[in-house]
Amino acid sequence: MQILGTVNPLIIHVLSPYADKGANEKSLLLMQIFLALTGSLLLTISAKVQIPFYPVPMTMQTLVVLMIGMSYGAPLAALTIFLYLFQGAIGLPVFATGGGLAYMLGPTGGYLVGFFLSATLLGILASNGWGKTWQTTAVAMLLGVGIIFAIGISWLAMFIGFEAAFINGLFPFIYADLLKIIIASFAMPAAWSVVHRFLN
Repeated sequence: MQILGTVNPLIIHVLSPYADKGANEKSLLLMQIFLALTGSLLLTISAKVQIPFYPVPMTMQTLVVLMIGMSYGAPLAALTIFLYLFQGAIGLPVFATGGGLAYMLGPTGGYLVGFFLSATLLGILASNGWGKTWQTTAVAMLLGVGIIFAIGISWLAMFIGFEAAFINGLFPFIYADLLKIIIASFAMPAAWSVVHRFLN
């Protein structure tokens, strides 16, 4: 199996007719830049907006990360998350409570690293045909969330210890992330169904 696979992820599939009709390289590049900027904007907005939930308010940022990975594919997803992190690194307030290198190297920096790796992995899976059924989408989302928490908690543990990292960095978010996985597991196949109906 090729690592990147042979299947176009959702957004690339939607855009492929335009590429096949002879769009020049400059137009395709501008389209990819636009998608990366749009994705980074969605990441910023999703980090800032809190939704009342139990036991703590939730943001939709994890869901946005996962959906970018599954719909953009690995190269564009990685570029989008990198752009988002670069914006934060230069001091733009794109993260939940600010921006800057100090923020990125702080206790929650591991989750940001997890975003990049998770979106890239899900992009690879999407390029191998995952995401068209609720089963493959659910497994992909579980893997993606697992990567985010594994890296995030390990990083956080360097500051507060593993027990406190699990108590503060995992347990309060389990219900919210299960809900996001359920949403994504139905949203991705539904989106593919619409695309196949109108484009095929």
